[in-house]
Amino acid sequence: MYQRVHFIFFIRGLIDIVFKFSMDICLTNIDNKSNKSLIPLSIHGMLWLQTHFENEEWKALSENKVIISESDSNQLMEDANSAGIEIQSISEVSILDVLLKSN
Repeated sequence: MYQRVHFIFFIRGLIDIVFKFSMDICLTNIDNKSNKSLIPLSIHGMLWLQTHFENEEWKALSENKVIISESDSNQLMEDANSAGIEIQSISEVSILDVLLKSN
């Protein structure tokens, strides 16, 4: 039984890795105002983002420190999709809601 459970968790981990790396850019809600954290997950996503942000913001992009509004994220998603970049907003729940409930 233990080996079966361990194998199931291993397979779930592999699926998560494959899913994560099939995306170029990820948007995650960070607060109740629908601001989103912008996370490049591939070199294609990072290079594409560099064409949409000023040079001074590239370090913040590479450190996952960029936060954008919901309206800006919608426009970014449209632009990215039309360019063939895989971008998704993966969270309907904000990070702050999760942190507050877990503390």
